[in-house]
Amino acid sequence: MTNPPARPAEQRKKDTLNRLEHDEDVWVATADPDGGVPFLVPLSFLWDGSTLLLATPAGSPTGRNLKATGRTRLGLGPTRDVVMIEGTVETSTPAELGEEDADRFAAATGFEPRGLATPYLYFRVRPTRVQAWREANELAGRELMRDGEWLVAD
Repeated sequence: MTNPPARPAEQRKKDTLNRLEHDEDVWVATADPDGGVPFLVPLSFLWDGSTLLLATPAGSPTGRNLKATGRTRLGLGPTRDVVMIEGTVETSTPAELGEEDADRFAAATGFEPRGLATPYLYFRVRPTRVQAWREANELAGRELMRDGEWLVAD
């Protein structure tokens, strides 16, 4: 099998933004702040052009870890066309988030956590590092964002 040629950084950024705008789910990796126990779960998300909005039960391992550490790593797409995002996390209750953002989240994801018996929190992930690659020929140059700044111009 022949791999396609490596995409230039501009194309990788364009493909990454397209995936953020159109995909619905992302793998969310967190770790317990005391023991470092890793936890991985798929969650639906809303991309607003600069952050990803997630929701999960406040008492779940993911909810507790996101709130406690304020950090996460996200995996988007299949393993042969992956986008890896490291980011900082802001936690909001449904009341703190605001009705407009909560409505947009529910409409985009098809999931409405407000009003469920289990208390949910919202988590806004601000990307600080973004990497994207398909095959080994794209490992060099896979970093598209560093320290919250895109390395590739629009």
